[in-house]
Order: sequence, then structure tokens, then C-alpha cells
Amino acid sequence: AGEGPKIDIALDPLEGTTITAKGGNNALAVIAMAEEGGFLNAPDTYMEKIAIGHSLPDGLVDLDEKVEVNLKELARAKGTDISDLVVCILDRPRHDEIIVKCREAGSRIMLIGDGDVSGVIATSQEEAGVDIYVGVGGAPEGVLAAAALRCIGGQMQGRLIFRSSDERQRAERLGITDFDRKYELKELAGGEVMFAATGVTSGTMLKGVRRFRNGAKTHSMIMRSKTGTVRYIEAEHNFRRKIGFDNTGA
Repeated sequence: AGEGPKIDIALDPLEGTTITAKGGNNALAVIAMAEEGGFLNAPDTYMEKIAIGHSLPDGLVDLDEKVEVNLKELARAKGTDISDLVVCILDRPRHDEIIVKCREAGSRIMLIGDGDVSGVIATSQEEAGVDIYVGVGGAPEGVLAAAALRCIGGQMQGRLIFRSSDERQRAERLGITDFDRKYELKELAGGEVMFAATGVTSGTMLKGVRRFRNGAKTHSMIMRSKTGTVRYIEAEHNFRRKIGFDNTGA
């Protein structure tokens, strides 16, 4: 047995299963770790989320506020018009009302089919062209997204959404008793955090896996909250030297 420090680990071996199946963008393999007790022990349920990028006043947006009010405050802080803001939202029927409200307010919409971890991270990446993420997605993915924002900067709030008494009971077994609690970023991912992701399909952050004869190329990012350093790694994998791979194919 090892004698290293106790840590929390959160992971999603394939964030964006539908994206991958359809050959879409931004599917990732994701893992994050924090000091013991750093991550919210989120049950497998939904989470209502709102996230914005770094270099903005603290408390600028609020999960309990109307979306049009949040857009107004965000536009004011950025010194721009609401019509210049891009709101990233999962393309789900449950978000129809939010989409209508955003359009009525004058903002632009970026609908994504899957993978809200990348949607949240995009708010802190200027080249992604996303100003704010809103909507309901997976709770475990919310913890992973929060871990990333702890490293690169940004703001996020989340609230667990329970669809049945069974989900509430599972949450209780994980130590969650306040079912209406609004979690701040550091309550979702606290202490020192590290985050890593590898592109499965190409997207705004990372290139996807590229296969060649007897191997593949991968593109990954690794970041940490302590320094804010983000490292990108392009790796070439030789399957002939990796145990467990069938090297007879192309």
C-alpha cells in the first residue's frame, strides 16, 4: 500500500458520448483531483449551473436571478451590449424557456448537443467566444467543470436537481441534507485542484484523437489551481510498444 496523501478524484472517461457517436465536437476524457474533501460528493443526478469567465467582479451573476438580469449585469461589466454576448446552453427541451428569455433579451445563443464540461470551460477561453453558460446538466460534470475553473479562473454556481425520492435518498447517503443549497465554486471544488483533459473529438479546446498505422496522436491539457499554469501536451503513441493493443490492424 502507498503512503501518499489522501485525495479526491473526479473523472469522466468519455464526456460527450452522443458527440462521439455522431462525430461532433468537444468530446473529452476528463480527470480532476483535489485535496481530501475538496470535491462535492455529487450524486448521479442533475445540477442547475451558471458560469462566467475570469477577470470579472465577484458575485456578478447569480443562479437565483432572472437570466435577463444576469445578462444585463454581465454586459455592463464587460462594457458591451447584450447583443454581443454569447450564451452557451445544452440543446434540451428543458431549456426552451431559457433560450426564449435570452433571445428576448437580445443575446446570441450557442446550443451544444452534449458535453457541458467543455461548455463551462469555454467561458474562460477567449478564443471559444462564449460569455456565459447557463442550464441544467449532470451533477458529476458540474464538479469537473468547477475543478477546471478553479485552475484557469472564472465563477460558477450550482444547485442539485432531484427528480425522485430515490435520488434524494442516494444524496442523503452521500451526506447531502440541504437539497436546495446553492453551491459556490469553491464548495464544488475546494483546496488545491489539478485538472486534465484529452480530446476525443476535435473542438475549441483540444484536437481529437488522430489514428495512424499502429498508433495514434492525442492532444491534452493539464492545469493546476496553485499556479494557474496550463500545459498542453501532444503525444504520439506507438501501439507496437503498448501492452494490450492489437497491433495487427491499421
